[in-house]
Amino acid sequence: MEVIKKMAQDLAKEAGNRSREFFEFVLPPMDMIIEDNFLVAVIDMPGFEKKDIKLSIHKNLLSISAHKSDMKKEEYIFKQRPHSIDKKIMLPVHIEEEAQISAKFVSGVLTVKIPFIKKDKPISIE
Repeated sequence: MEVIKKMAQDLAKEAGNRSREFFEFVLPPMDMIIEDNFLVAVIDMPGFEKKDIKLSIHKNLLSISAHKSDMKKEEYIFKQRPHSIDKKIMLPVHIEEEAQISAKFVSGVLTVKIPFIKKDKPISIE
């Protein structure tokens, strides 16, 4: 009976690891909206702290990375919450190189506000 219990624990642990790896790939969930001349990205990052998160932007590529450094060495049976995130998002707008980008992290939600340039050209229809 002890062997079956150990096998069940190992299976649950492996399932948790695979799930966590999948979520680290697709997470964090986010919304993007346009407010006036700003693109606003709202990114859910529960369980992370401000010190864990690094943001950078190059041209139209927003990079978000986070890593929890103080993971407890407990004996997990099932572990699904991500401990690291590395996400790159192509932004659908043109950004000035000297743009003043702001970010806030409140209650596990990261909000990034990016000013952008409208480069739409009107097309006349005859």
